[in-house]
Amino acid sequence: MSFVPVPEGCDFPIHNLPYGVFSTAGHPRPRIGVAIGDEILDLSVIKHLFTGPVLSRHQDVFDQPALNSFMGLGQAAWREARAFLQKLLSAREARLRDDAELRKCAFTSQAAAVMHLPATIGDYTDFYSSRQHATNVGIMFRGEENALMPNWLYLPVGYHGRASSVVVSGTPIRRPVGQMRPDDSKPPVYGASRLLDIELEMGFFVGPGNKLGEPIPISKAHEHIFGMVLMNDWSARDIQKWEYVPLGPFLGKSLGTTISPWVVPMDALMPFAVPNPKQDPPPLPYLRHDQPYTFDINLSVALKGEGMSQAATICRSNFKHMYWTMLQQLVHHSSNGCNLRPGDLLASGTISGPTPESFGSMLELSWRGTRAIELGSGHTRKFLLDGDEVIITGYCQGDSHRIGFGQCAGKVLPALPLA
Repeated sequence: MSFVPVPEGCDFPIHNLPYGVFSTAGHPRPRIGVAIGDEILDLSVIKHLFTGPVLSRHQDVFDQPALNSFMGLGQAAWREARAFLQKLLSAREARLRDDAELRKCAFTSQAAAVMHLPATIGDYTDFYSSRQHATNVGIMFRGEENALMPNWLYLPVGYHGRASSVVVSGTPIRRPVGQMRPDDSKPPVYGASRLLDIELEMGFFVGPGNKLGEPIPISKAHEHIFGMVLMNDWSARDIQKWEYVPLGPFLGKSLGTTISPWVVPMDALMPFAVPNPKQDPPPLPYLRHDQPYTFDINLSVALKGEGMSQAATICRSNFKHMYWTMLQQLVHHSSNGCNLRPGDLLASGTISGPTPESFGSMLELSWRGTRAIELGSGHTRKFLLDGDEVIITGYCQGDSHRIGFGQCAGKVLPALPLA
């Protein structure tokens, strides 16, 4: 247990210790912190206490406005930091517990903090790794016989997204304006998207990268994954439908991607690893691994529209439904020699389970707009309306604690008037 109070059911017990970047009104410079209970431990204040074999030489990484430098130090540094922080925050350790002056400087209430993106994201890649989601979308647009494209069962399909429009939870998202073709018998039109959607996803941050031309082998892939966040990859389905052939997602996706501010380290998640999905046909040798790297993470999506007294849950899913693992995504990404760097963000793609209530997009929940999603009290949706707020949460449940991610939330603002 920690000497810092941790309310029952809190996302941030001492077993978690996620990293984030925060600021306060009295101290506006962004800095690195760790969530514990309802508090944030400011690592820039206690950086001098990191005296282990790795971090004694790199205390400056905790005085940075982003996690990139710490991410780049690698697994030995991450484990050293985690072990030290768990000891420092434990109820039996007096070093910080009994130093009133240091505690006063080192702790900040989460309620008083402003959260920022945890890393400077140089590149963002979105995968398409849920078999159920890919099948659902394929059935809608190509029919059941051609639901999965021929390559889908052989490689983790992905595309390069737009890092500049990745935002932290709480940032509003503007309804995009773009080119669409709602009537296939008529020319395209330009206007505000009418089919704005969410995508329930999770992302992971790359730690140490690889040199250009030197792929990451599957046996070493876990050493390059720092931790995970929740994600909403907002999607304008009408813009996407018109533009995506032949080169794939573009303006229908780059309007905004929201992530949760706290990065949960992989060592906090490993107790919740479950067997990897059976992959048939077997992956090519460079993608094969026996290490369990699929995780039992409960996920939910809630929607609160204007005039609604409370948010309504529209989806309950689980990260364990993914077909391709994060190790396979990372390895495939680097297999052509592409160089990944600390702070790069790789996303799962929409996470859909086997039942309708576990579908991770409104495109699926409304089955391409053919049925209404019930929100209660007479409210329904097929796609998002202006003023709608979407809240994604996720957690792993242990015997006596949960490992949670906080919230990934964003509200839809109206489109700007056309010029």
